[in-house]
Amino acid sequence: MSTPTEPAQNPLLHNQHLNKLLSVPQQRLSAMHSAHSSEQSLHRVENLPGYTTPVFKGKEEQRAHVEAEVAAKGFIPRELVSNEVNWFYSNLGIDDTYFQNESREVISDHIIALFAAKIMAYTKHDPATLVIDLERIDEKGNGATFIHTSAPGFTTTEGPGATCESRIDELFLNNSTPTNAYRLETFRSTGSISTVSSQQLRCYFVTKCNFPTTKAPAAAGEKTDIRSVSDSSFLEKATKNTLDVYQEVMWNVESRHGPVMEVFEVEGTRERRLVIGYKMGGTSSFFSALSNLYHFYSLYSARKYVEQFSNGITIISLYLNPLPNANAPPIEHSIFQVMKEASLLFCLPDNPYFLPKALGSNAVQEATYAYCGWVFAQHFCNRLGPAYLQLKNVLNENDPAHAEVLNDIKRRFREETFTRESIAQVIHAHPDIVSSFIRLLYVNFAMTHYPPSDDATNLMPTLSYQRLQTVQPLTDAELYDKIRRSVPNKHELQVLESFLIFNKHVLKTNFYQPTKVALSFRLAPDFLPEVEYPKTPFGMFFVIGNDFRGFHIRFRDVARGGIRIVMSRNKENYSINQRMLFDENYNLASTQSLKNKDIPEGGAKGTILPSLGASPRRCFEKYVDAIIDLLIPGQTPGIKEPLVDLYGKPELLFFGPDEGTADMMDWAALHARSRGAETWWKSFTTGKSAETLGGVPHDTYGMTSLSIRQYVLGIYKQLGLREKDITKVQTGGPDGDLGSNEILLSSDKTVAIIDGSGVLADPHGIDRTELIRLAKGRLTVKNFNTAKLSKDGYIVKVEDQDVKLPSGEVVLDGTDFRNGAHLRFKADLFVPCGGRPEAVNISNMAALIDADGKPHFKYIVEGANLFLTQQARLHLEKRKIILFKDSSANKGGVTSSSLEVLAGLALSTEEYTDMMIFKDGKPSQFYQSYVKDIQNKIIENAANEFTCIWKEHARLQGVKPRTTISDELSQTLNNLQAELESSDLFDDVPSRNGVMRRAIPKTLVDQVGLETLLTRLPEPYQRALFSSWVASHFIYKYGVNGSSVDFFHFARGLASAT
Repeated sequence: MSTPTEPAQNPLLHNQHLNKLLSVPQQRLSAMHSAHSSEQSLHRVENLPGYTTPVFKGKEEQRAHVEAEVAAKGFIPRELVSNEVNWFYSNLGIDDTYFQNESREVISDHIIALFAAKIMAYTKHDPATLVIDLERIDEKGNGATFIHTSAPGFTTTEGPGATCESRIDELFLNNSTPTNAYRLETFRSTGSISTVSSQQLRCYFVTKCNFPTTKAPAAAGEKTDIRSVSDSSFLEKATKNTLDVYQEVMWNVESRHGPVMEVFEVEGTRERRLVIGYKMGGTSSFFSALSNLYHFYSLYSARKYVEQFSNGITIISLYLNPLPNANAPPIEHSIFQVMKEASLLFCLPDNPYFLPKALGSNAVQEATYAYCGWVFAQHFCNRLGPAYLQLKNVLNENDPAHAEVLNDIKRRFREETFTRESIAQVIHAHPDIVSSFIRLLYVNFAMTHYPPSDDATNLMPTLSYQRLQTVQPLTDAELYDKIRRSVPNKHELQVLESFLIFNKHVLKTNFYQPTKVALSFRLAPDFLPEVEYPKTPFGMFFVIGNDFRGFHIRFRDVARGGIRIVMSRNKENYSINQRMLFDENYNLASTQSLKNKDIPEGGAKGTILPSLGASPRRCFEKYVDAIIDLLIPGQTPGIKEPLVDLYGKPELLFFGPDEGTADMMDWAALHARSRGAETWWKSFTTGKSAETLGGVPHDTYGMTSLSIRQYVLGIYKQLGLREKDITKVQTGGPDGDLGSNEILLSSDKTVAIIDGSGVLADPHGIDRTELIRLAKGRLTVKNFNTAKLSKDGYIVKVEDQDVKLPSGEVVLDGTDFRNGAHLRFKADLFVPCGGRPEAVNISNMAALIDADGKPHFKYIVEGANLFLTQQARLHLEKRKIILFKDSSANKGGVTSSSLEVLAGLALSTEEYTDMMIFKDGKPSQFYQSYVKDIQNKIIENAANEFTCIWKEHARLQGVKPRTTISDELSQTLNNLQAELESSDLFDDVPSRNGVMRRAIPKTLVDQVGLETLLTRLPEPYQRALFSSWVASHFIYKYGVNGSSVDFFHFARGLASAT
């Protein structure tokens, strides 16, 4: 009796399994009525030109003038002139477009250049060395002409053709906009260069588009008429069939975010026409990358067109033919592989690992995989190692000096061990060895993530599989062992190891989606080394585009946080940002977890790093769309199809505004709706416009300031202080959210305000009436009426130089003065409401203590995020300053956003539109009532946490800093919430209903009804809401040391509100 063999150990079954995984794309789509398929649904067009061939009526007259000019220049012997001119005009097969566009002088120069090249080739006794390189770029920016020798079906790596198409991309196509665009026609000459050389010419004609001066806007719901947005030359040349094809493509592009691709079979021939449409600027260098792609499959183009339209759409059309006598797959198969891989090229057109076809070169899928692995390795190669861990165990991280040493060592390790250049060098260093490993690693990746098809076994394998069918797939252990034995050193081993780590931790990806704008990967984060990342995130997304990279990290299933765009000033700054991107994201999300302690959502954060010169908004849009690919199951064949989902559960993400994205939240919500997220588009983003999308703006209603205010008022109450007697210094001016609301809510004696425009100071107290005027007008301090200053008051603007203060001190530079002003003033209270992170840090915190050892401030309420470093907070508390850190003080904003999410989840689209979106510019009664509920919840939570921290500090008789108590309180709350989420307490219906009735704002319960709300809210969200309410109210009532008996008594009362 034979023993059953596991598929992973049987080579035959291995190959069958791989075949099934990799053998899907083109034929599978035909059965799904897609336009991207084989015989039954393949588009067919008649064997007619897609463009009318121009006839230049003045060609013969021009020829005579050109012949005279060539003869006059004397370079070509007179008896040969006529023959050379006639050959150029009649035998080369150059399109009449050239003769119509170019001047006689340019044409004559080109004929002479061609003759000179023939002479040069003759002297070498080799017709194959005949090289033509002609170009003319119009100085006024109207277009260009390029002509060079070109062998069909090959990407030239040297000589004139090597850079021609990339230059056209760079000079004209990449930068095209709806108001300044260039179209391109390129064709291969039908004749040879001379009687002794069979070489052909490739001609490129770039012309500036001439769009209609007036365009009638399409009415709501109407589709764009292509004729109303087309270049006049295109309309003259395009046939009706081409217009019809492009019209359909245009409509599809307008309704999608990614590229649209269609294949057409030309009747009676083997020619295939590939038409690709996309939003202008959606990618770059795409035209030249496509040539490399179809050459890889031994195809050549007879004609290519790039058309631009004034509604911001680009359409590329390629007329592709099989290279005669090539040892290559038939075009009937390869054309679908070209189309499939074009979607990857669209995401990463400038991929250094996709090289011109040569021995050992990678296909686009393998090359794209190599690029993604390269980027992954840049962030996650284990850079610190055991030496750092030993040092970390010896040093005390709570000691500021030790912490600084550790941070410096960590930074140097990260800068000097695995750089992007050194990782790339490993991949390129041994092309024979590494290329085979990349292929093996790619197979390892594809075995898991290539979407299987029920009908795959009845179909021919795709070219992806055929290229790899000789590769024996290896298990993870076998692959690691092979790599370990083959690479020459540990450095290279770690780089290739990171590819295997990447493979093992991808839970789902859009890599194989037919259309996409960027590549996204949902990763299981348990590969992160504990020494660098002590708390493992719940989930992370990794996004790679042609002009950006990004992450999203969350620490609980239900989590919310802002999306930050990290801009770079220059190349050096970009390199630093690139190295630190993941760490910054991790730290921001971790900090957000501390702040989100008493709301359902845990901490999350997203970061996007645009390349230098990239459009931040376009990067954001691609980032969002690529992540949505992994949130919504694909159901449209040929466009968005089902993915291999190893996570296996639905996921909801909640995005919010952060640096650089405040004005993009509306787009993200609406885009999610357009992608089919009907149930959660309303909650997908916070910070939406109030009037048009029902958002709840923090600044308008002072949400963040309300929580900061509770800490200020709490100090006054506990210490018996009168606010009007308190002196205060504030960073963040009256032009900002926190700064303006702090001014409007307070009645203290403010002695200094520092903002982006400069420094306003008056030791006798800044005029309150004038401050309120600035705050209501959202004006900076430089707009303060100086007549309202006392004799000792002053304003120093950032642009000022050599300014003399009332004290006699001379300020040499206003910007320098502003940057250090928060360290010079003294007052009772300091409330940072703006400023750069780590403005008070280990290197300058001593400046807040005077020569007698007395602190500049008695109380600090940290309103601005991360204004002080942790070491600085602890140092200042040792000096007896009463300090409340940011994650406690400024949590009002996250509470408001959390309740904005709740409204989006709880209300149907009809209810949301009716009650949350303004009518005639005015909010509904429901909206106003709901905002008041949010404000009351913020005040309640902030006051409860203040009291809890104050009592715990008093109980411990001041031994433990409030900063530490705040962190421990956050951690305790988060831990208790996590325990409650996984417990069965939620399953007790009376307790659940009692908690939900109190946790959900009364306005929402009254309007919708508790029973309906509990059917609409996703269960993971309900569990998070229930657990956060129970955890926070228990801890705030009994303190961080509440016992199990205390919780028993507390839990008995949960059902009382049912």
